[in-house]
Amino acid sequence: NAFYFVQDLISDHSNKLQVLADRLENFEKEYKTEIHSIKEQVYDLKLGKIPNGNKKDARSVTTPTLFNASNLQIPVLIIACDRVTVSRAIDSVLRHKPQNKKFPVIVSQDCGNEQTSKVIDSYQDKLTHIMQPDTSVIAVPAAEKRMAGYYKISRHYRWALSQVFDVYGYKLAIIIEDDLEVSSDFFTYMEATSPLLLSDPTLLCVSAWNDNGKKDLIDSSRNDLLYRSDFFPGLGWMLTADLWHELKPKWPSSYWDDWLRLNEQRKGRSCIRPEISRTQTFGRVGVSKGQYYDKHLKFIQANDKSYPFKTSNLTYLLKENYDRYFVDRIKNLPSISPNDILASHAKEVTIQYSDEKEFVKLAKKLGLMSDTKDGVPRTSYKGIVTFYKNDCRMHLIPTALR
Repeated sequence: NAFYFVQDLISDHSNKLQVLADRLENFEKEYKTEIHSIKEQVYDLKLGKIPNGNKKDARSVTTPTLFNASNLQIPVLIIACDRVTVSRAIDSVLRHKPQNKKFPVIVSQDCGNEQTSKVIDSYQDKLTHIMQPDTSVIAVPAAEKRMAGYYKISRHYRWALSQVFDVYGYKLAIIIEDDLEVSSDFFTYMEATSPLLLSDPTLLCVSAWNDNGKKDLIDSSRNDLLYRSDFFPGLGWMLTADLWHELKPKWPSSYWDDWLRLNEQRKGRSCIRPEISRTQTFGRVGVSKGQYYDKHLKFIQANDKSYPFKTSNLTYLLKENYDRYFVDRIKNLPSISPNDILASHAKEVTIQYSDEKEFVKLAKKLGLMSDTKDGVPRTSYKGIVTFYKNDCRMHLIPTALR
């Protein structure tokens, strides 16, 4: 009997130890979950959405006085040529812009195409139709004869921008092409970011486009997220008259967008760009012959749910705040190998690259745009390319950033 009594005591003790071990394991899991939740909330407060419906947006440390742009008109300059489908771009703009005088619409037409002119004129007093007067044969180097279209586009841009800023005298302008449609909150986004563009000398533009905005590279639930980028995105963008006056004397004869991406023009300035694009292109037919469209552009996801940017505190995008809460925070994130992406259960990680060659290799592996301009990767800020994959926020970062 004594034997069985001792055996029962040992068994009971083992069961209690197991229960205790199970409780400790559960506590550890709950503790880790709680810590992760707190980190997520801190991140959201600093650089993301406002948690739990709080009205106050605490993403910035300092809230400087910004330029008051409330009384400024911001024209929408639509660059057109010979696409009768320019009506899609115009309809999109007229459908989503506020019903006031904040965003007058100017369609600048090159090429002299009569059918396109009739389409534009059919909108009557809903827009202003201007015609680029010089449709002469343009001088092109012999080796670039097949690229004459890019020379005509650059000539047209120079004339159209001069009309908007030098003739009409606007302080800001939004540029879209005749093959772009805008999202429902495109104008809210542009209006809300205009004071930043006018106040922060380290900003070059505000763009509605994310070059890495494919469905499997973005967090579709975070249409509030905005970033700084050292790579000029274009495809629906806003600039100031001051920038135009700086660029006008040296405006290039061709490839104006790649020219603007050079450090000589950018001068260390950045653009604001969204997590989810606010424009979508339907322009398969054009000077690029549709190759870039088929391989990339048609896969960019456009935002389909409006976000109230005008009621948000966007001063976290000012350089001082952004560098502190975005760049400095990223330096302390865990780093993983690209081979461990599928195995990782982390919510946010970095993947390091040592040079441009390694970046290109990693970008291709991850499905990102791999090209650079003057050493600057698309969408990057200080070499950081941010994207979202497998439910994880990932940052490709240069080794030197560590």
